[in-house]
Amino acid sequence: MLEKLEGLEAKYDELTGLLSDPEIISDPTRFQKYAKAHAELGGVVECYRDYRSCREQLQDVHTMLKEENDEELKAMMVEEIEDLQRREAAREQELKLLLLPKDPNDDKNVIMEIRAGTGGEEAALFAGDLFRMYSRYAETQGWQVEMMDSNFTELGGVKEVTFVLDGAGAYSRMKYESGVHRVQRIPSTESGGRIHTSAATVAVLPEAEEVDVEVNANDLKIDVYCASGPGGQCVNTTQSAVRITHLPTGLVVTCQDEKSQHKNKAQALRVLRSRLKEQMEAEKNEEMAGARKSQVGSGDRSERIRTYNYPQGRVSDHRINLTLHKLDQIMDGQLQELLDALRSNDQAERLRQVD
Repeated sequence: MLEKLEGLEAKYDELTGLLSDPEIISDPTRFQKYAKAHAELGGVVECYRDYRSCREQLQDVHTMLKEENDEELKAMMVEEIEDLQRREAAREQELKLLLLPKDPNDDKNVIMEIRAGTGGEEAALFAGDLFRMYSRYAETQGWQVEMMDSNFTELGGVKEVTFVLDGAGAYSRMKYESGVHRVQRIPSTESGGRIHTSAATVAVLPEAEEVDVEVNANDLKIDVYCASGPGGQCVNTTQSAVRITHLPTGLVVTCQDEKSQHKNKAQALRVLRSRLKEQMEAEKNEEMAGARKSQVGSGDRSERIRTYNYPQGRVSDHRINLTLHKLDQIMDGQLQELLDALRSNDQAERLRQVD
């Protein structure tokens, strides 16, 4: 690890010099490239330098302790050694995390799909609750929520909804949300006061760019039709909704939330590229995922990942055996504690695999 860190520090110093080179400064493209690489290395180099400083100070204090005869000063040195050892251990752990391979999708925007599962109208209402939960969390992060396709019920539930979360690091935080979300509560239509169990599925896709997935126009079947649902007089009279079928894979994407057919087509292609990217990566990593499946799960939509129990006011994530009695706050978008726990668990599992 130390050899790798020394190499990263040397690279960081090299980039520091390049960023002050007049020739580089005068070239915006090269300057931006080097500045980005410099910023990415900054955190790990700063941590490494503090870690190295701790080790050097420990050696110095240990040497002084052997030569010191004053008992009071020796006691102070022992305390200093203990403090430095704690700091060194903390920095070492931090460095291990910083050196873990980064998910190349972490900085991407997120396309999320929520679909009502078993439970009829109650499942649709729960799917709507999940959509509002994620939308409110996005607001706290300063992310933009962009609707792409939706199918609402008369009671305000959601049969299915597709939307984009546009913001820095969106995928890195939301990628653990894929799977089956289960709710246990008494529906408003239930006269006997019985608790019902319903479910909704959530899919989280990193938004694929055109360079990530090339889509051949000849492989697409594009249909246009009149959009359905609320939205004004033009909804049922203008053929603005778009359905794209990817013939080689059979994937079908629809988009109808924009008034323009052109915009709906562009949005549908965004979703299609992301689904194709997910399919390609799943096939590529299938063997590895089977052999080294982390505790946060594979992200497969068939997995039941979380239960929202309204009578008890709790949310339980089954992948990490975490229960929080904060259901109201979580449904209001206060997801950070839950997402942080999932990320920490994932990091711990990856560290064990490296060790």
